[in-house]
Amino acid sequence: MLMLTGIAGFQPARSDVEGWPEIAWPFPRDGWPAGRAFRCVMEACGGEVEVYVRPKAGFCNCDTGVADDEEVDRVADLDLISERFAPLEPGQAIRVADMPGRIRTYDLGMADGSRHSAVGIAVSHRCDVLVAVAQGTGAASDVQRAALAFLGSGEMTRWMTAAMNGG
Repeated sequence: MLMLTGIAGFQPARSDVEGWPEIAWPFPRDGWPAGRAFRCVMEACGGEVEVYVRPKAGFCNCDTGVADDEEVDRVADLDLISERFAPLEPGQAIRVADMPGRIRTYDLGMADGSRHSAVGIAVSHRCDVLVAVAQGTGAASDVQRAALAFLGSGEMTRWMTAAMNGG
């Protein structure tokens, strides 16, 4: 199991979180509020990587949370990037901001014909789910490593915890 934890309490994520400036939410409106989007500007990310994060209130099984890979496929917002996504391997259990869930890697077929790697993350808190999807031009392992390091930062952990607690 992968685990990311941090100190609870609210402090908004800054636009300069360790080389991850916040960018505009790039997706059209849907049934959920817009989330937050970030782009890695560091060579350490292994290529261009973007992370999109948002809570979805009332969108989780209250008893089991995020129980399987099919749920990650369904809720993780991959379809906002491309409707042509395919899992690379079975997912893994994970904890992000002390919330349990699952993570899974994907291959994305982009509209311009290029291929991108992606990581879908869905974690639960009560009956709500927090989803994060990262996509980039590098290998899926590099995109996953960069996304997990970013989501594990103190600023993001505090923001995710507050967002899931209504803050």
